[in-house]
This record gives sequence, C-alpha cells and structure tokens, in this order.
Amino acid sequence: MESKLINGADAVARAAQVIGEGGVIAFRTDTFYGLGVDPFNREAVRRIKNLKGREDKKPILILVSDAYEADRFISQKSELFEAARARHWPGALTIVARALMEVPLELTAGSGTIGVRLPDDEEVRALVRACGGALTATSANPAGQSPARTALEVSKYFQTDLDLIIDGGAARTDKPSTVLDVSGESPRVIREGVVTREQLEETFKLKD
Repeated sequence: MESKLINGADAVARAAQVIGEGGVIAFRTDTFYGLGVDPFNREAVRRIKNLKGREDKKPILILVSDAYEADRFISQKSELFEAARARHWPGALTIVARALMEVPLELTAGSGTIGVRLPDDEEVRALVRACGGALTATSANPAGQSPARTALEVSKYFQTDLDLIIDGGAARTDKPSTVLDVSGESPRVIREGVVTREQLEETFKLKD
C-alpha cells in the first residue's frame, strides 16, 4: 500500500491514532523530517530501524512535548544536564544522558544512554503531545541518504512503507540538531548543528 500523505486539521488526530495502533509516521520536526513511533513499542522501533537499514548499534533519539516528559527516559538529571536544558530548551539541542532501566534496548542500542530533545516549535510539540508526549525522531531517510527536508522527499524514500506522512511544510533549517553528551563528568559534543559549539562553551562558562 502506498504511504499516505496528509495535511490539514485532522492530521494530528490521525497521527495519534496511528501511533496508538503501533504504526509509523513521518513528520516535520524542528529540524528535518523524522520517523515517529511510540518509543516504548519495541516492535515499532525495530520496524523503523529496518526501514532505514540502520545498524542496531546506533541509538535513536526522542522528541518530548514538554520538559517533564524527559523524566520517562533519563535516570539522573546532572548539573550538566540542567545547565544545558535551562539554556537551550526548547531548542535544537539533543541532550544525551543516562537512561532509565525501563527504556527499551532498541532505543539505547546498549549504550546505557538516551538522547532527548524539546523542540522549539509549538506545532511539533502539539503533535508529540497528542501522540503521548514522546516520539522517536530518527531522520526520515534510508541509511546513507540525505535527510528528507519535505514530505515529498519522504514519500520518495518510503513509497509504500509508512502508515502516515504528515506534510508540515519544508524543513525550517538546513542543519541537524546539535547532540551533546552529558552522561559523563564533562560535556562532549557528538554532533554540531543548529546550536554551535561556541554557544555550548558559553553555557558551561555561565555555570562555573
């Protein structure tokens, strides 16, 4: 069956229904388009890994609708975590911290950590909230391909494999989220993106 592409007023309700039934959606995040499933549905998480052709050793990041939803994933909010969150959330900073034991191995890939982001986009937060407060947001492209920046690009990548594609317009940035690991004793930039290294350096200087 062809991947169904929709937009409009009923898109959020349809997405919530699909997620509740264990399905896979594609949606515009605060950066590129992502593949969304219920992060606690292991079968659904395995499905998006298979769709992408992604190696099991790569963790999958999570978008949350509200800051408190991070408590479902993170075991300890260190001073580093709180400094990054206070300065850069909502925003395009994915913060990697120690994961709770309940977080599925399919998300952490055995790393013991999980990356979480609170997007600076009310439309995206509203969608995630309607879908239960948290969604996976791994980029909507097969492994090795460029991240999809429009719903049409998603549909070309996954012509028959997705339950729903929500057309949220073009991506509003040409950069990915920045990924910052605060699971250790000092912060470590895994990937520089929208939030610059200089901005992060300033954040942790403010904390001293």
